[in-house]
Amino acid sequence: MEVVGPDHRHRPGSRSAVTIGAYDGVHLGHRAVLGELRALAAERDLETVVVTFDRHPASVVRPESAPFLLTDLPQKLDLLADCGVDRTLVLPFDRRRADEAAEEFIAEVLVEALGAQLVVVGTDFHFGHGRKGNVALLREQGAVQDFEVVGFGLHDAGGTPVSSTRIRELVAKGDMASASGLLGRDHEVRGTVVRGDGRGGSELGMPTANVEVPDDIAVPGEGVYAGWYTDPARPGSSPAPRHPAAISVGRRPTFYGSEGESLVEVHLLDFEGDLYDQPAQVTFHRPIRLGQVEFPSVDELVAQMRRDVEDARRLLGSA
Repeated sequence: MEVVGPDHRHRPGSRSAVTIGAYDGVHLGHRAVLGELRALAAERDLETVVVTFDRHPASVVRPESAPFLLTDLPQKLDLLADCGVDRTLVLPFDRRRADEAAEEFIAEVLVEALGAQLVVVGTDFHFGHGRKGNVALLREQGAVQDFEVVGFGLHDAGGTPVSSTRIRELVAKGDMASASGLLGRDHEVRGTVVRGDGRGGSELGMPTANVEVPDDIAVPGEGVYAGWYTDPARPGSSPAPRHPAAISVGRRPTFYGSEGESLVEVHLLDFEGDLYDQPAQVTFHRPIRLGQVEFPSVDELVAQMRRDVEDARRLLGSA
């Protein structure tokens, strides 16, 4: 898949099949739209193009209530590439874009930049200033500017409605099985391994990678999870090594009460090595236990951590 920026222009005489959206999570509903886009494009011998943005539009339009993201931009591009589209156009979303009339967006992006012959979007898709752009406006403009419009419901293969909002709610509750069912994969966050308080290995005998995740990313609710740690930076390794792991999300109440900083700490099963300052991908498969417990002693905490590791090993053994 080719990734292009706002200066991209289609080749003279060429036409394309286009879809537009935030595509946060690239979930099963999105994948259904992309499948329809590819099928219709193949019938018309058109290249497929996804138009998306460098940030979630809500972070500009209503920053005080912008949602946590299911995917950062690099992860979203990786997932779109896996869906088999030919090209993704990434547009900066800023105040100018937020204030742009829907008709201007159609002329500038769909017609001039991409030469759209076909536009496929979700039936509830809105765009442009005041969210005044919708499927009806696209069809009205398409009749004038020579492109066809298909509105497609965001559903999984069984017809269940799928939305990024619903998946965020499930992730926040720690319901990873339901979230995975709508995403079509386990939820993953990306970050960098940073130095913590050093207690895991020296005091607890359970070393952990402290993964610093960007503040705008959707992290599961507090608890302990079975999942995987992927090290994409390990030299000479293809594909990147993936290690089974027990993952803690929380504030370490045994040591810090309710005042601790919320962290994502990953204990890699049967692993020794230095991961500091390396990029990391953390995949949440299933919860082991949800919520936080303040243990009366470090020994009781360690005993529970050992049980968590064995539960993680069991849950991941058949995954």
